[in-house]
Amino acid sequence: MSKKLLSLYLPHMYGNGLDRVVLNLAKSFVEFGFNVDLVTPEVSEYQRQATQSLPGQVRNVGLGLPVTKSIFFKKIIKLSQYLKEAKPTIFLANNDYIGVSNLAKLISGSSTKVVEGVHINVSRYFGNLSGLRGAVRPFLLKQAYRNSDGIIAVSQGVADDIAQLLNIPVEQIKVIYNPVVTPDLQLKASEPINHSWFTADEPPVILGAGRLMHQKGYPTLIRAFAQVRKQQHCRLVIIGNETPFKAELEALAQNLGVAEDLSIPGFQENPYAYMSKAAVFVMSSEYEGFGNVLVEAMATGTPVISTDCESGPAEILEHGRYGKLVPVGNESKLAEAILATLANPIGSQTLQQRAQDFTTEAIAQDYLTYFEKLIN
Repeated sequence: MSKKLLSLYLPHMYGNGLDRVVLNLAKSFVEFGFNVDLVTPEVSEYQRQATQSLPGQVRNVGLGLPVTKSIFFKKIIKLSQYLKEAKPTIFLANNDYIGVSNLAKLISGSSTKVVEGVHINVSRYFGNLSGLRGAVRPFLLKQAYRNSDGIIAVSQGVADDIAQLLNIPVEQIKVIYNPVVTPDLQLKASEPINHSWFTADEPPVILGAGRLMHQKGYPTLIRAFAQVRKQQHCRLVIIGNETPFKAELEALAQNLGVAEDLSIPGFQENPYAYMSKAAVFVMSSEYEGFGNVLVEAMATGTPVISTDCESGPAEILEHGRYGKLVPVGNESKLAEAILATLANPIGSQTLQQRAQDFTTEAIAQDYLTYFEKLIN
């Protein structure tokens, strides 16, 4: 590619798995010789802190639109102005499920290639919307995405879903898994953590990770843990951005009699240190796009279990080869899988070898190859 500016768009950055994916891509693209703009409606405090350690070729670009008051038409105007002025070669729009980026390109007359990055099972996401949002968003997505220069899905399940929504051949959608395993992951995994449960003389710890929200299926995990706790002395730790949902989870643990063995310490800057010290990692989600945390845990050598949710976990775990898959919402099956994994875990080397399929360097190269194809 003759031009060297790649723009990565996000509706907001607050520290979730998608943010880490975008930051990993930005750093890798710079290593391949590109300049990168991280474009958001407003630059959050998390975004400022997270990008301090990135190379100088990564620039934060805020559109001057507070996320809480961000208006659809204002986003279009601001993005069109950005495309005119910055003239990026590629504009990778992540989680743009109302097609703002495509409309901005149309208004700007820009030659930039707009690529939609789809990171969730969109049908499941839209299914949770109600009222006007539930009616308008699918319509906008269908109209905008059909005019995209390219679409990238983070799993084959996501690609199948979006192809069906758009009524287009799935071959028109490029599947590229998430860049998860960074060169410094093992170093971070070896760092100490300030939690008394993760020591050799303590009971084994079951770990969950992700924002405290219904999508993550934490009530199922806590109920499964209560069943496991009746048969084996162990503990449950859930790390991730806190929300009001935390009180509901703690109340459930109290009702089940396992509150003393549950810890929810909030967001952790270095989740890998927790993962490496856990006995087993569990992803209990109702739906996903990919499942970054599964790969992260595998990369630290920790055995993993996941719900067989749409979409991604079955692909990561190769349908059970690298970790048990259980039905969504089934706490009994999840409890059985936890007990079986604690008793007979898959070897660390096997898991770490599989995780190498998701290195940042290899995945970034896949993106660049696809971008080159679009340009040519």
